[in-house]
Amino acid sequence: QVQLVESGGGLVQAGGSLRLACAASGRTFSSYTMGWFRQAPGKERELLGYIRWSNGFTYYGDSVKGRFAISRDNGKNTVYLQMTSLKPEDTAVYYCAASSFFGILVRQSQYEYWGQGTQVTVSS
Repeated sequence: QVQLVESGGGLVQAGGSLRLACAASGRTFSSYTMGWFRQAPGKERELLGYIRWSNGFTYYGDSVKGRFAISRDNGKNTVYLQMTSLKPEDTAVYYCAASSFFGILVRQSQYEYWGQGTQVTVSS
């Protein structure tokens, strides 16, 4: 059974940093793409970026480019989202997701597996 478990969320002051982790289990993810999304209250779920497990290729959405970075640890089957220069508008529930599809994966529907989410709150 595939499981994605996010951790690392919490409360941080504006300008601070957080690192989220997504531990994946239940299958071999070497051919998968791992995405990070977030959803703020009253807003649609937004893609932040993704990483291809096979070669480490990364893609970032415009809203976080230059502030957030995605990485992976193959040995731990874990993907990370390093967030810096956090702003109050970054407050949201953050989700990781896994996709077995190829190409540019920017839609939620392209991801088959989802974690339960972790709350990030940025205070001003």
